[in-house]
Amino acid sequence: MNASKVLIAAALAVSWCCQSRAESNRYEIDPEHLTIGFLVEHVGFAKVFGFFREASGSFTFDEDTGEIADVRVVVRTTSVFTNVEARDRHLRSPDFLDVESHPEMIFEADGTTLVDRKGPLDGRLTLRGTTHPVSLSVTWNKSAVSPLPGSPYVAGMSARGSFERSDFGLSYGVADGLVGDEVELVIELEAQRQ
Repeated sequence: MNASKVLIAAALAVSWCCQSRAESNRYEIDPEHLTIGFLVEHVGFAKVFGFFREASGSFTFDEDTGEIADVRVVVRTTSVFTNVEARDRHLRSPDFLDVESHPEMIFEADGTTLVDRKGPLDGRLTLRGTTHPVSLSVTWNKSAVSPLPGSPYVAGMSARGSFERSDFGLSYGVADGLVGDEVELVIELEAQRQ
């Protein structure tokens, strides 16, 4: 009798586990509700704020467990914008992003589990053909049916992180203190469940 109870309990546990995994849904990031911003120090006086105007991405997300997986975000480097055209041209040049040779910047992560709606997301950033680990601090803000046309089901998230650009070969201005090495990331996104 005890063996039967153990087998039933095990079967229920496996069933629950499978159901839980089945709740993972694919989300596509809405490019109209995506901000990938950055802050970089300028000669120590202040930080320049810029962002990328073109990016796309997707991930899987299970609201019940807080599990995020299969994260991939692709950024068009030519879309960099700091509101100063001369500076933007310089950022696109080989001194910085070298957009002719490297039109995309890619972030990929296997996944994480958010606890109380927050957690670290360790991934790999590929920039100028070089890949290094980058960790983001992710906050799940809300999931709900959106009031937007079509009433999509949306998950909203924020992420923050930083990296040293010299790790990726972007060393212009670092040695003489003209441009800071640390790049602070500010990411805000809404993603629609597929």
